[in-house]
Amino acid sequence: MLIDLHTHSSVSDGTDSPSELVRAARDRGLDVVAITDHDTTAGWDEALSAAPSGLVVVPGMEMSCVGRGEDGDPVPVHLLAYLFDPNNEVFAGELERLRSERAERIRLMAELLAADHPAIVPDEILAATGESAGRPHLARALVDAGIVGSVQEAFDSHLATDSPYYVAKIDTPLELAVEMIAAAGGVSVVAHARARSRGRLLDPTQIRELATLGLDGLEVFHADHNADDTRFMSDLADELGLIATGSSDYHGKNKVLELGEHTTEVDQYDRILAAASRVP
Repeated sequence: MLIDLHTHSSVSDGTDSPSELVRAARDRGLDVVAITDHDTTAGWDEALSAAPSGLVVVPGMEMSCVGRGEDGDPVPVHLLAYLFDPNNEVFAGELERLRSERAERIRLMAELLAADHPAIVPDEILAATGESAGRPHLARALVDAGIVGSVQEAFDSHLATDSPYYVAKIDTPLELAVEMIAAAGGVSVVAHARARSRGRLLDPTQIRELATLGLDGLEVFHADHNADDTRFMSDLADELGLIATGSSDYHGKNKVLELGEHTTEVDQYDRILAAASRVP
């Protein structure tokens, strides 16, 4: 049984529509796939209705959070949420705030870029993005305009955190996000916590603290984890009694990642289902 619990559609920063994503998942031989777009559930209905026979679609999301870095300073963290009630009033309100933050941030960054690169048209970028506008949309615009040669080059230059075009956003405190997901009947899993290529890392001590607040799991097997960090995350999950997941973090053509590149063991998936108090 092949289970991939972290994928993105064009509703956020992937390139496949939700329908295309689930069909591609089945073509790759997956039995279970989670749709986890950034800060939105807008792709759920399409993915669920388009799911081919034999494929289970897990409704999920990747939430923009802020945690405590190993150096003690704030650090961006992504928190995967599964099987929560999208109509939970408090949680839905926070997700709406995050989406507003995303859209305003991308508009500001696009305007800064446009001042130096007239080929970048902020209104066109915002009009073409889904609810969860993000830096990958700007990266694709920079590539299409011939300003950079690849999405990765865009992230390494114009969109880097030390770039004059970079604008920060106000994300949800990690502790609050874990509590909100639990209150909405969902299951929370910290995504790619040792992804060194993305910058500074989350303090493992905070993961231990989160486990006492209701954190359910850790994404252990991920393309951005090297062998030592995979082992570290696996040991930490065992130490804390947390669910250990594996996934592709598939983004279609926006990243060189294949569906099912990393997968979750059946017993760990079963723990997610058991932990969810609401299963759509």
